[in-house]
Amino acid sequence: MTTEVRVPTLGESVTEATVATWFKKPGDTVAVDEMLCELETDKVTVEVPSPVAGTLADIVAGEGETVGVDALLANITEGGAAATSPAKAASEPTATAPAKQEGGASVDVMVPTLGESVSEATVSTWFKKVGDTVAQDEMLCELETDKVSVEVPAPSAGVLSEIVAAEGSTVAAGGKLGVIGGSAASADTAPSAVAGETQYTTPPAGNAGPGKDVENAPSANKAMAEAGLSAAQVQGSGRDGRIMKDDVAKAVAAASSAPAPAATPAAPRGPVSADDAAREERVKMTRLRQTIARRLKDAQNAAAILTTYNEVDMTETMALRSEYKDLFEKKHGVRLGFMSFFTKACCHALKEVPEVNAEIDGTDIVYKNFVHMGVAAGTPQGLVVPVIRDADKMSFAEIEKAIAEKGRRARDGKLSMAEMQGGTFTISNGGVYGSLMSSPILNPPQSGILGMHKIQDRPMAINGQVVIRPMMYLALSYDHRIVDGKGAVTFLVRVKEALEDPRRLLMDL
Repeated sequence: MTTEVRVPTLGESVTEATVATWFKKPGDTVAVDEMLCELETDKVTVEVPSPVAGTLADIVAGEGETVGVDALLANITEGGAAATSPAKAASEPTATAPAKQEGGASVDVMVPTLGESVSEATVSTWFKKVGDTVAQDEMLCELETDKVSVEVPAPSAGVLSEIVAAEGSTVAAGGKLGVIGGSAASADTAPSAVAGETQYTTPPAGNAGPGKDVENAPSANKAMAEAGLSAAQVQGSGRDGRIMKDDVAKAVAAASSAPAPAATPAAPRGPVSADDAAREERVKMTRLRQTIARRLKDAQNAAAILTTYNEVDMTETMALRSEYKDLFEKKHGVRLGFMSFFTKACCHALKEVPEVNAEIDGTDIVYKNFVHMGVAAGTPQGLVVPVIRDADKMSFAEIEKAIAEKGRRARDGKLSMAEMQGGTFTISNGGVYGSLMSSPILNPPQSGILGMHKIQDRPMAINGQVVIRPMMYLALSYDHRIVDGKGAVTFLVRVKEALEDPRRLLMDL
């Protein structure tokens, strides 16, 4: 029986793609959901999985060819042998690997599925070294993609006999990371018995009972490795002295508050003496930082970015928040912040100036009749923008809960790719870091981003009198290809009006 492999749905307003890479060739055995090829559109990269197990009979659309939605890519001859192919078993180690290894058999540790449109990752941290005993599902290493971090558990118990992909190396989805050799003794060893042999995870003295070792949080292991700290330098607050990510942050903060040598003044890069070179530190950019850099530069190259400014008197918004914040938190279980006011004000203004909520697709303008609000968040790994979907339909409480939950997941590195895609407009709050004025850069393919800043008391002329008011500068960066100056200024004025008189939001004015 032959099954056709066709081009899947490519996304809103995307009708065709280019075949970028075939991972299989005719005659290869394939398993269900094993990746066959990768398609590239002008928006995203799409991986095409095998719909059935069998043998790839032929390839209809070769690499470099342009194909439309539902076009025929290849044919697969179904067969039972492929159902348990090594590639499939390796790509899903936790589901298919046995809990025990018999007769010294070995199991490959493979790169798991990394998410939609992500085909490679960087090995950021190995928590184990060759020769270490591991328990089934114990964390072996952490991978870093341009969006999220992925932890790789041991597919079985045994001894880590080989590390194929060292820290800093780039690996493809489904690639080989290492090998676990089977051992009857290690197969029956509980995680708590082998956790003490994990690199970086031996708890400091006083963190656990005599002779008792505990496994630290994988995120804490990574943070310690990045900060150059050993477990002995961090006081664990978790159960049985387990070191958590927050414990590492506290240790880093304590170290940074200690007196440090005066920094060498920066100078233009040129010939470097041996003495200076010895005092330099060169660190490879993370994949997330590389992606941030590339996307920001792409935004500047592709869009005609212009920024317009205004200022808002926060007196009434602050008064309303102060009056109801305790009752709000008591009823809804979340604090009332300023972000919900700004989100509401922006949603209100976007209805009047829809081009700020639109995007350019080729020669078309795509207007969005909804608001998926991106909220820029700084994390130890870099800037991420989780998306609050249908923010225009949410209440103040729903917005605050969503922002709090997304922010927490962002700081913990737990955001999925889906949570950072599809935004139509973005708010960036530089005020939390003390910024008084800035020009934010667009988050493509969006056409607008609002920059919030520090609230600062300033003398203002009100009705002929000089009074002190809490003022904030607002900045709207927009794509001048689609948004005219009049629309941008109107949008910012509507946001200002809503914040200076929050009752307008209730009256839809």
